[in-house]
Formats: sequence, structure tokens, C-alpha cells
Amino acid sequence: MLNEWIDGALASIASLDPLARTLGAAVAILLETSVLLGLIVPGEMLVIIASTAVASPSDWLAMVAAVIGGALAGESIGYVLGHLLGPALIRSRLGHWIGVERLTRAEELLAERGGAAVFASRFLPVLHSLVPLIAGLSGMSYRRFLAWTTPACTLWALAYVSLAAVSSASYRELSRELQWAGVLFLGALAIGLLLAHFGKKWFARRFLEPGTPTSRGEVDRRASRID
Repeated sequence: MLNEWIDGALASIASLDPLARTLGAAVAILLETSVLLGLIVPGEMLVIIASTAVASPSDWLAMVAAVIGGALAGESIGYVLGHLLGPALIRSRLGHWIGVERLTRAEELLAERGGAAVFASRFLPVLHSLVPLIAGLSGMSYRRFLAWTTPACTLWALAYVSLAAVSSASYRELSRELQWAGVLFLGALAIGLLLAHFGKKWFARRFLEPGTPTSRGEVDRRASRID
């Protein structure tokens, strides 16, 4: 019964137009990594769902390239917004909704670690949407920002697309012989997502250890620089 349900779900995903499916994953991660929608759009999950339809090396390469492009575009949007509208955006209703605590945390991380913070933020919850905004606001050059975020987006895309593609391909092989292949498939995905979740928490604790944090009022002082 479970195998039939999974077969139907995978078949439905695979039946979508490959170009639309790939571009959809790119748009999902673009929205998830841009500051305006990054706190509400489940881009990671949509990338995993779309990647279960990867059936060949060319499909895998196209999906990885699309996800990298979408992530870079989303983070670039955040950077440009921070560069052009940062102070006004922080003082807006959106800034209040995001919260000074989150913005201050992102600014402290960038002040302490520089470009390494841009790289690490791709793997940290919430901060992957906020650090690009703060990077643009802080005056970090776009070339430097891109040099740090490109390898991070690449590693992230390789990990998530490969997890989904390998899990679904393994399921298709096993389901021909094992009635409980569906359990293994869901278990593998669950374990992968749990490892990613706890890995991010561990990484956040390690990377966000107290150092010489920026004062809490720095975000407000920068926000006050408005005509």
C-alpha cells in the first residue's frame, strides 16, 4: 500500500514538464533565499520534491545548476535590497516583523567573521535570508560577497539535490523486489533531513560562539541614517 502511494507520488512529480520542474525548483529557492520571502517559503522542501524526478546525469546536472542559480539570484536580491534600501527596510513594518534580534544577530555574525559569515549563513536557519541583506547594508563589495556565497550555494545544491535523487533512484530499484521499500525510502529521507537539521544546529552553535559582538544598537544606528 505504501509502495503504491509513493509510486503514485513520484510518478506525478516525474510527469511534470522537466523544464517547468527544474525552473520551479530554481524559483522556489530564489524566493526562499531572498529577504522578503525567505522566512516563509519552504524552498528546501520544494527542491527535494522536484529532485526526486532526477533520472539521469543530465537531469541531475540541470537541477543542480538551476538550484545554484536560484540561490545566487535570491541572495543577490537580498544584497541589493540591503545596499539600496537597508536602513529604510529595517525601519519599515517588514523590519519590525523580521525583528531587531534577528537583524542584530546577522550583523554581529558578519562583523565578527566577515566573508566567512556569508559562506556559513547559507547553512544556518533564518540567517541565510538575513546575512545577504546585512552584507549589502554594511558596504561589503558585491564581488567579495559573491566570492563567498557561490561555493556555499554550490555545496548546498549538491547536497540537497543528490539526497533526493539517490533516495528516489534507490527506492525505484528496491520497490521491484521489496514490499517495504517505501519504508526504507521515507526513512532515508527522514534521516537525511534530520541529519541536516541537527547538523545546522550544531554548526550554528559552533559558528555563533560569542566573540566580540557588535553592540545591540548598531542596527538601529544604521537604520537612523535616513534623510
